Amino acid sequence: MIIIASDHGGLELKETVKQALQDRGVEVRDLGTMNSDSVDYPDFGAKVAGALARGEADRGILICGTGIGMSIVANKFPGVRAALISDEFTAQMSKEHNNANVIVMGGRVLNSEQACRMVNVWLDTSFEGGRHQKRLDKIAQIEENVRAGRV
Repeated sequence: MIIIASDHGGLELKETVKQALQDRGVEVRDLGTMNSDSVDYPDFGAKVAGALARGEADRGILICGTGIGMSIVANKFPGVRAALISDEFTAQMSKEHNNANVIVMGGRVLNSEQACRMVNVWLDTSFEGGRHQKRLDKIAQIEENVRAGRV
């Protein structure tokens, strides 16, 4: 299952990506927003990242106007590795090297065809592990140090 959310700036793209995921047979849980009324992206970024941090899902997709704000919010949560992707290469590398469990996109930056291709690349790419796992372990240690007040 993939959890997805957007603010008003990403609503249209979220709906397109959600439909493409469902067409692919992926179960999707939509945490909003559900209309074009202005909302605050931190609220929706926190919903998805919080659900992942609690183990309610393994993957998430966030969309706001540029993707920048949602990326900042999502990466505040332990265990969340949110990657702002801009093309198929960054989608691939986000999974292959960083094992991103959240991808973030800009609804005012990408068109629907680009976004759907990028999501497919992310889903179809495997994490390489090896030297990359060592780096993810370091990130996890940093998170632990922050929680324990050692940083």
